[in-house]
Amino acid sequence: MIETRGLTRHFGATKAVEDLDLRVEPGEILGLLGPNGAGKTTTVKILTCMIKPTNGSASVAGFDVEQSPLEVKRRLGYVPEAGALYETLTAGEYLTMVANLRGIEGRRADRKINQLLELFEVLDARDRRLAGHSKGMRQKILISAALLDNPEVLFLDEPLNGIDANAALVVKQLLRELASQGRTILFCSHILEVVERICTRIVIVDKGRKIAEGAPERIAAETGTGGLEEAFARLTGVRDAGEVTRDLLKALGDRERPADEHA
Repeated sequence: MIETRGLTRHFGATKAVEDLDLRVEPGEILGLLGPNGAGKTTTVKILTCMIKPTNGSASVAGFDVEQSPLEVKRRLGYVPEAGALYETLTAGEYLTMVANLRGIEGRRADRKINQLLELFEVLDARDRRLAGHSKGMRQKILISAALLDNPEVLFLDEPLNGIDANAALVVKQLLRELASQGRTILFCSHILEVVERICTRIVIVDKGRKIAEGAPERIAAETGTGGLEEAFARLTGVRDAGEVTRDLLKALGDRERPADEHA
């Protein structure tokens, strides 16, 4: 389970997260949505013990993130939005290092690593240095690392970035299966269609505060819109897409012609 109460994080005068109450139950996939700068990644960093809150509290799998960070880390898997990899290592070496840090060693580690790499169809690249991997292949390695220890809680920040359609289908189905087994999953993404399809509940944040919560159809009904995309735009104050498109096309059409065209 994931729970926050009055969670707040300030960076100087900037309020990244403000008085956020959040609860994710075992077996649930919660979609955390918001425009850029809304506080999603900051919230995830607090919950994964990377930074401390300014005020409020947060717990993961029953452990307080400030009082018991090691216990929290033992129970979670994390796919960051922009994960850094040790590029001089091979995929196999990197995953072996992660497995050893998780207490998985020897043949058991090799077996789990091979299973995950085969699942994502990158087993043949196990011995290639990470510097030579594409963005999509790196993302598959990060997802594999997050799943190595079969964690109780998963934090996924834009996990589908760069991966191909087939791998994305595998990830989405895998998340549903993990949730059915009682895992707790927090899923952050800007791809609203994906969130709407796989998440059991959605929380929308803006300027660090929660502004909507519930199933996608409930949020749409409460905002009087036809779907999650329209509801998200209305709640976060985004300009109408048609209006923005017309303004862009007008700006493109108003560019000055080369001097020889006036001749």
